[in-house]
Amino acid sequence: MGIFDRLASLLRSNINDLISRAEDPEKMLTQILVDMRSQLAKAKQQVATAIADEKRLRDQADAEYRQVQDWEQKAMLAVKENRDNLAKQALMRQGEHLSAAQQLEQTWEQHRAETEKLKNSLRDLNDKIEEAKRKKNLLVAR
Repeated sequence: MGIFDRLASLLRSNINDLISRAEDPEKMLTQILVDMRSQLAKAKQQVATAIADEKRLRDQADAEYRQVQDWEQKAMLAVKENRDNLAKQALMRQGEHLSAAQQLEQTWEQHRAETEKLKNSLRDLNDKIEEAKRKKNLLVAR
């Protein structure tokens, strides 16, 4: 059994040696750059989507706040006309829209924070790509 162990060990060492000699630092850096650029493109797409979603949430919250103001004005008009039932209904609708607006506002705040994290990650990835480019250029210059 000692022969088989030694043979297996010899095969592993020869394979590892072949892999080590095949590793070209310039080729490896080139592949890393290709992979990082692909990740950068995906990250840019995610950031663009996140920004669009953030804007959509902000617009929805603003629309709900406008509804709150409209229903408040309707309630005040109903009170002036001594139509208390209508005023109560308008105030109930105002409350519904206020609740929706506050919920959208909270969601928007959370989404805005996540979007900032994505933007920072995008910047970091871009910096890493630039660093990898510099290293590759130094390696090629040698």
